[in-house]
Amino acid sequence: MTSVNLDLIKEIDRLWDPVYPYLARHIHELYGRQDGNILEIGPFCGLIFTLLRQGIGSSFLIATFPPGMGDFFREEARKQKAEDKIEVIESDPSLSGVDENRIDLAIFRGAFFFPSLFEVNFSAIFRILRGDGIAFIGGGFGKFTPETVIKKIGKRSRDLNLKIGKIEVNEDQLRQGIPMSNVKGKVEIVSEGGLWLLIRK
Repeated sequence: MTSVNLDLIKEIDRLWDPVYPYLARHIHELYGRQDGNILEIGPFCGLIFTLLRQGIGSSFLIATFPPGMGDFFREEARKQKAEDKIEVIESDPSLSGVDENRIDLAIFRGAFFFPSLFEVNFSAIFRILRGDGIAFIGGGFGKFTPETVIKKIGKRSRDLNLKIGKIEVNEDQLRQGIPMSNVKGKVEIVSEGGLWLLIRK
């Protein structure tokens, strides 16, 4: 895993605050439930706080990496008075510390676009999903985010992403990569509002 300036990741996580309510709506539409154990994975977290406020989910866990991001999200939870509801653990792409068959909805934003930071471990994601669980893996603004919100943060978001090491991935490249990764479960690509891979157990 390449070393990265964690301050850049923290800035982009905060920058996306106005997007989270709209992206949460998109994910909730696909998830189709109000309850369940929700997990947010990796360095680009923050959506889980919105889901909590919107009453979506029964339990909440952030499994973050690279090292050093845990304290940031614990502080964010304290600021939002959610430290007693959202558990934050330092993890890795193998999702160490997350029990098997525990999660109903897993969200991993930025998943395919930062190979210098991490590699997506599909078998780990499948392992932690419960029966009928769903993983929402990829990136983008979601289909409900207004153009005004996108324009307001778009340039700074692009600049930060490039500094962090973002690469472009299109749908064909993602499809070519799926067979190699031996993804189990029912797999669907959603290209509306970004590029997302849905895995249903």
